[in-house]
Amino acid sequence: MARFLFMPESAYGPTNNCIGIGNILRQRGHTVIFAAEASWEGRLEPLGFVEDLVNLAAPAEPDPDAPPEAAGQFWIDFIRDTSPVFRTPTIEQLTGFIQPTWQALIDGAMYSHQQLTEIIARQKPDVVIEDNVNAFPALVTAGVPFVRSVSCQPLEMKGPDVPPTFSGLPSDDRSQWGDFRAEYDRTHRDMWGALNDWVQSVGAPALADLEFIHEGDLNLYLYPEVADYTDRRPLGANWHRLDSSVRATDAPFEVPEQLRSDDPSSHLVYLSLGSLGSADVDLMKRLVSVLGRTRHRFIVSKGPLADEYELPSNMWGAAQVPQTNVLPLVDLVITHGGNNTTTEAFHFGKPMIVLPLFWDQYDNAQRVHELGYGQRLDTYGFADDELLSAVDRLLADSALRTRMAGNAEVIRSRAGTARAADLIEALAR
Repeated sequence: MARFLFMPESAYGPTNNCIGIGNILRQRGHTVIFAAEASWEGRLEPLGFVEDLVNLAAPAEPDPDAPPEAAGQFWIDFIRDTSPVFRTPTIEQLTGFIQPTWQALIDGAMYSHQQLTEIIARQKPDVVIEDNVNAFPALVTAGVPFVRSVSCQPLEMKGPDVPPTFSGLPSDDRSQWGDFRAEYDRTHRDMWGALNDWVQSVGAPALADLEFIHEGDLNLYLYPEVADYTDRRPLGANWHRLDSSVRATDAPFEVPEQLRSDDPSSHLVYLSLGSLGSADVDLMKRLVSVLGRTRHRFIVSKGPLADEYELPSNMWGAAQVPQTNVLPLVDLVITHGGNNTTTEAFHFGKPMIVLPLFWDQYDNAQRVHELGYGQRLDTYGFADDELLSAVDRLLADSALRTRMAGNAEVIRSRAGTARAADLIEALAR
């Protein structure tokens, strides 16, 4: 039996993707270690994984009276503090959000480098899997196969014939692509150069131009073929698409009594802005207020600040919900467009209303919209009636439901987590 070490980015999306794949490997008898960020302490071991965690910044002084830190708290705090930037166009977010996010990631990589080196020496993995967007050189220099897993929208793998990542620009209109790429170069070149110098100074290979992470001996990316850019951006032989990666570790879920109804005109809808997006409490309050006026019923993932707002009678929610067991029960998903939620909605054949906030969410929103799998709305500028009409239109679109159900059947048949486990397992032989 082999030893597999996963290092996911601390947010829920990448970590959940790794949990789904790691659970398959664990079930096959392998040892699965998580070198996750320290706020995940106690959350991975009950799933059968070994925890050997890292700090991405100096830990705060312990406070015995403080409640336990939420998983991914570092990024929850970061998103909450920078949320005003999400009201700006994506090209302005390059300065206001994207560049500072990269810098925070780089700072975390530098801070944790020695810790990771020690973890690798201690755990002696046969394969290392990183699900992040930033290089952690200790993983590349571990002397074992290195797997890169991409839980971001596939524009992360760039090409001249696809829109620039983070832009949310349409695929069939190139008029703004050049300006966005030029601004990205201007705002990121120096920072990338400093990272590239440091990566080489600790023994890792140089990074490709303006790339913040190395390619792996094996590269996996999570996205359904029906929404991919395969005709415009071919990838090398060591890249493998996973149409979905749905974990089997979520708790069971039944529709709460208050949301059960025999009224065929009242549909069940899932509302989630993800663990990070829902930290914008004002936005969550507005969505709840508008949707509370409809005849439909809502399951709400309230997020880490759940206690700061209340839900009306047509809604039930909790700080966290077992998303993969909720999605099969609903007819529509209202989402921020995080990659895991987007791909899981495709996995279960659910149309989407997408309200993007940051990072690759604009790219997911645009892709869903331009392919007709849902509707992209202006997250902070939508009119009440615009949201309500989108809900009713998508729920009434039987042709779309049929189309997405057919896509979902194909996606599920491809068993993404098992395929990923097969590919990773083969590297250890």
